Amino acid sequence: MFYYNDLKTLIELEIMGAEIKTPENGIKTSLTERSDVLDHFFDVRSFTMELVEPLKTEDFIIQIVEHASPAKWHLAHTSWFFEAFFLEKAMDDYKTKHPKYGYLFNSYYLQTGEPHCRNKRGNLSRPTVQEVLDYRKYVNEHVQDFLETCSEEEFEKWRSVIEVGLNHEQQHQELLVTDLKIMFGQNPLHPVYTAEKRPSADPQPELTWHSYDEGVYEIGHPGGEFGYDNEFPRHKTYIHDFQLANRLITNGEYLEFMNDGGYKDPKFWLDEGYATVVDDEWNAPLYWKKQDGNWHHFTLNGLEPIDMNEPVTHVSYFEADAYARWAGCRLPTEFEWELASEPLPLEGNFVDKKYFHPAPAQPSKPGLQQMFGDAWQWTRSSYAAYPGYETFPGALGEYNGKFMCNQYVLRGGSCATSKSHYRKTYRNFFHAKFRWQFTSIRLAK
Repeated sequence: MFYYNDLKTLIELEIMGAEIKTPENGIKTSLTERSDVLDHFFDVRSFTMELVEPLKTEDFIIQIVEHASPAKWHLAHTSWFFEAFFLEKAMDDYKTKHPKYGYLFNSYYLQTGEPHCRNKRGNLSRPTVQEVLDYRKYVNEHVQDFLETCSEEEFEKWRSVIEVGLNHEQQHQELLVTDLKIMFGQNPLHPVYTAEKRPSADPQPELTWHSYDEGVYEIGHPGGEFGYDNEFPRHKTYIHDFQLANRLITNGEYLEFMNDGGYKDPKFWLDEGYATVVDDEWNAPLYWKKQDGNWHHFTLNGLEPIDMNEPVTHVSYFEADAYARWAGCRLPTEFEWELASEPLPLEGNFVDKKYFHPAPAQPSKPGLQQMFGDAWQWTRSSYAAYPGYETFPGALGEYNGKFMCNQYVLRGGSCATSKSHYRKTYRNFFHAKFRWQFTSIRLAK
């Protein structure tokens, strides 16, 4: 028995071959009992399949750019992860579905073996989509068998690794959404992934400021629940007086920057940022295009006129930093952001709502808005280790630590992030020129 949220996704029934029932209280998050682990395992694995349910077979294979993988690869890689880090080590008699899958579906874990070329994932017509679905079923069955038959000692030994695998899959669910968007966004037909009615708000609340006093504050994961190694250890840091804007910058406000020649004036830009603007001919956020004299943007609902009240998204660190300078402000540090977020309820427009797009702020709502969900918020903090940081042992240590160079930290989650995956201490990170994620701007001063 496993829980399932959407009985219309018949493809998952074929894969799991299990009895279905709808949960009364949504997805379970406690993983202290093996029944909780098994339930959450199938919840997460089922939601991945729910995300690909609208796709046609041809949609599973395409890779537009190196950093955006085919949907088929995501389905296989998340299964390989459980295989490589759990099943092959925990089960003496485990045999992989195919000896080449460890090569094809490894991403960058060099301690587990040589990975296939990242930029050639879209070149593979085989294994077929159905063979990948069979692979997922095979892995699911073995995880289920282990959890139902293992001793308590074995369960305690491997429970945390399974939890890492589930959080890893939720990360790939987010990547799956954004990779599908960049794939559909290159298609002149502007395909509709799923037609969803989204919230609206007019007018937007005035941009106001919340003040925070200087002092020594504790930052980082406090322990007691799951967290990635880069969130630890909790440590003290000094934060100066600062103010944080009550909401994200809107499309309309960003358009003012554009109309004021923001993309043509180097005084607002970091040197590398302006070189990128010139070399890549940027004049607007990713997915924006003029049609009949008006700005439109591609969404997973298809091509739409820009809603001036929605948060601007798909902007790089360079663009966020340039806008902040143009506005006479700056981006917050990740420590300022975390301090401001601590007393707030963890509520927002996450992928669970299935809007797949940021929502506008609500004019009647006081305090900080849009802190969680909607869009990842660039900070001015370079992605680096906290004092006393230690990586996971073995190949899992390649998960975060080796990327702590030339990237910036983002906070808050997005409309493609699962709520059960997100924490206020969560540290996302990207290179300064990347724009394909749902990334936005919150000002500080």
